[in-house]
Amino acid sequence: MKLWSQRRFLIGGLVMALLLTACGNTGPTTGSNGKIHLQIMVGGMSKQIYLPNELTQQLGYFSQQGLDVTLIDEASGQSSENEVLAHQVDAGSGSYNHTIELAAAGKQMQCVVQMDVAPGEAEVVATKEAGQIKSMADLKGKNLGVTERGSGTETITDVLLHKAGVSANQVNFLPVGAGDTFIAAMQQGRIDAGMTTEPTISRLVSSGLGKVLVDLRNPQSTSTAIGGNYPFICLFMQNDYVNSHKPIVQKLVNAYVETLHWMHTHSAAEIAAKMPADYYAGDQSQYVTALQNQMGIFSPDGRMPSDGPQSVLNTENETNTAVQGKSIDLNSTYTNEFVNKAPGN
Repeated sequence: MKLWSQRRFLIGGLVMALLLTACGNTGPTTGSNGKIHLQIMVGGMSKQIYLPNELTQQLGYFSQQGLDVTLIDEASGQSSENEVLAHQVDAGSGSYNHTIELAAAGKQMQCVVQMDVAPGEAEVVATKEAGQIKSMADLKGKNLGVTERGSGTETITDVLLHKAGVSANQVNFLPVGAGDTFIAAMQQGRIDAGMTTEPTISRLVSSGLGKVLVDLRNPQSTSTAIGGNYPFICLFMQNDYVNSHKPIVQKLVNAYVETLHWMHTHSAAEIAAKMPADYYAGDQSQYVTALQNQMGIFSPDGRMPSDGPQSVLNTENETNTAVQGKSIDLNSTYTNEFVNKAPGN
């Protein structure tokens, strides 16, 4: 059942991608049901860090706002960013740092609702290498797994390596996705360690294949490891789109904020029960435990933390030559305008 579901999702995503490429996205349209149709590309639907996207769908909050939302599954937030830039989708869900990197390149995209106030990731080392790898400094010369080149997982790894005195060109990054593909890469010895998310982290640890080296699954440990707050997964849209479709953006943000409120008034088990069964990767109990242990990463209200943008920019200035020396207007990379107006905030 799980394999079929994965194939169905992959085929569906491919068909959707082909249709988008052929037709382009001309902006929001109103369907025969009277609802406004929007397309959102998500950088990994089954990853817990992206959970608010599917949960909003499952709770019916998009529909209640008069929206008919299609969620398109992709490998990473990097892919989501590219599709938003190409006007193929209305919005993307990925890591906030992408908006800063785009600003450095003269492109305008902004976060309109912040879902995660911490990465919800971990650097996991293969158990067979754990005797030799005790810290990030020991990863010099090693093969490191990331979701995709240019993804948020690579950016965070760069930051942690830099703080340990290791430059990015002293390691070998390999794009291995998440879930089964990440686990297979570690099992086969293709990667010595890697940055990944739940439920992949718990699957690696419980199976004995991996051990957590650096844990970013709560705001406190993230701040200690990175040296400040690091808001991660958000919903981003092109700035000109936001400015020209404010009523629609408000409806979209309202739906997400209602979901975040709901999450913080329900248990991990109740939240997990709303998710598709394939997301459990065969172990619902483990999925629930992993979610419970990182509930602190999810924003209670969708607002960007006041010190978050500068903290993320600081890490970009430390490690990203494309950002270094550039004048970045952080106010153009995010907005709390819509979350401030959302009911309940």
